Amino acid sequence: MLQSLLELDRSMFHFVNSTLHNGFLDYLMPILRDKTTWIPLYLIILGWVTMRFKTKGLIYALALVFTVAVADTTSSKIIKKTVQRVRPCNDNAVNKDMKLLVHCGGGYSFTSSHAANHFAIAFFLIGTIGLLINWIKIPLLLWAGSIAFAQVYVGVHYPFDVISGAFLGSIIGYFFARFYNLKQEMFVLKTGIS
Repeated sequence: MLQSLLELDRSMFHFVNSTLHNGFLDYLMPILRDKTTWIPLYLIILGWVTMRFKTKGLIYALALVFTVAVADTTSSKIIKKTVQRVRPCNDNAVNKDMKLLVHCGGGYSFTSSHAANHFAIAFFLIGTIGLLINWIKIPLLLWAGSIAFAQVYVGVHYPFDVISGAFLGSIIGYFFARFYNLKQEMFVLKTGIS
């Protein structure tokens, strides 16, 4: 059963990494998965909530940063070190006929921390700001999904790595959004200040 899943994962990897390749995506995908690409967006979000909501905005920003820290630590320090799955770009059974578009890196593959972190951000924002701005939900999911897809496309993760990372990040983001909302409601009930 496990061997069948691994073979399916490799087949899906080859489809995304080799069959779907074209000049436009070869240019775009390395940019999408580069964490520095998104730093301006993160700064805008954190700056906006801090300026708009002052102290509550600062608490919100800290909650968002803490959410990402938990997702990243869980993926990078706990799951990856426990599972120790080799990245496809370092896997001799796969890397001979793949297209690597970025530096491979020596770390482990399962789960994708990029996917975990970006889905944690997306689900935290959906569970908080998304309650006020409904239209933002789909763009956030597409944004996180495109980053996860790019990880497979450039050759540094298998599909199950990013699916599992997305699942992990979604759970963490959802949980922390619920926790944040609950604490905000308790603060309003206790103080009468909204």
